This record gives sequence, structure tokens and C-alpha cells, in this order.
Amino acid sequence: MAKIVAVTDAIQSLAEAEIRLGLRRTEDEDFFREWQNDLPPLSTTEQEALKVVWRRLLYHRADSELLEGAVMLLVVAPLLELAGFYDPPFKLKAEAAIEIAVNDGEEILRGRIDALVLQNQLWVLVLEAKKTMISVRSALPQALAYMMSNQQHQPTFGMLTNGDDILFVKLCRTPTPQYDLSRSFAIYTVVNELHAAFRVLKQFGHLISQAFD
Repeated sequence: MAKIVAVTDAIQSLAEAEIRLGLRRTEDEDFFREWQNDLPPLSTTEQEALKVVWRRLLYHRADSELLEGAVMLLVVAPLLELAGFYDPPFKLKAEAAIEIAVNDGEEILRGRIDALVLQNQLWVLVLEAKKTMISVRSALPQALAYMMSNQQHQPTFGMLTNGDDILFVKLCRTPTPQYDLSRSFAIYTVVNELHAAFRVLKQFGHLISQAFD
């Protein structure tokens, strides 16, 4: 009988994620061009809306570090709404249970994702951290595990944020499981970084929605 282990217990570092899941970070510079090439422009309405998001972030961040729920309300929800992820063809799941077989089925990793999953192709994770001061990269090992639970063959994208920074991930299961990262967008530092991150998110929306045309 397969041994059942919680994802949070089994994977606590990037090395553990890569070993247990058979993952590797690709060195192919063309693997994750979606966050760099042909990004959609921002409309005047979008630019003004992003300024509001940024000002609110600065206002509430000035008192103390933001907890996970505040980051979701102040950053993630407004960005997803502005990018159209709450409307057709997208469907939303929250706190979905996941299961991954590893070690030739000898071990089953299980967990409940404290994240938003859109159309099984975009996974949005807010750090399960007590404070925004914790690096956004600390969420990467578990994010990769969650994304690997997706059995679909198309590329899977992830967005990780702690309220100060946003990091994007791309993962492909075939022909061999591999992933790559975007640069980190310092959305708290300057509003243009928030603009840039939103353009990437908007690009993901366009790419995913094409499958439904």
C-alpha cells in the first residue's frame, strides 16, 4: 500500500521538490517567453485602475506587513478581476484537494491548495506566510508540487505573491517535467512594476482563452 504524506511535510525545499517530483529547471531560454514577448498594451482604464491598486497597497502596507488575507483582497483579487479571470471562459476553484503519486506510486502526496486555480492552467498562490517580509520564492517548492498535480498536457502557469513581489512560473509535464521562472516584479516599489506584472497576467489570460475559441 502506498504511503500517504502531506505535501507540506514532504516538500519543504526546492531540492526536495525537484527530486520527489522528477522536475528540473530548464536552461532553454525559449521555454518561458510568455512573460517577455508580445505582451498586450494597457488601456488608459487599466492604468488608472492599477494606480488605485498600488495606492491602496502602499496605504495599508505602511502600518505593518500584510497577512495572507489582506494580500488576497488588496492585490490578487483586483488583478484577476481586471484581467478578466472572473468571467467566461474561466472557472475558479479555491482550496482544491490535490494528490500526486511519486516514487513509482510508492508514495502519495496529498494536500489542500490554499490557492486559486483558474481553468486548470493558471495557479495563483498567495504565500502561506505570516508576513510579507518572507521571500516570495519560499512558496515555489509547494507551488511546483501543486502545479504538478495537473494531469493536463498543456503548459501550466503560476503566479506567486507576498504582496511586495510577484513571481511567475511555467511548468510542462511532457516530454519531461520541467519549469522556469520569470524575474521577480517588485510591485510595492514602483507602480510600473505592477503594470509590468499585470501585462504578463493579461497575456496568460489571452493564451488560455485561445483554447476555447
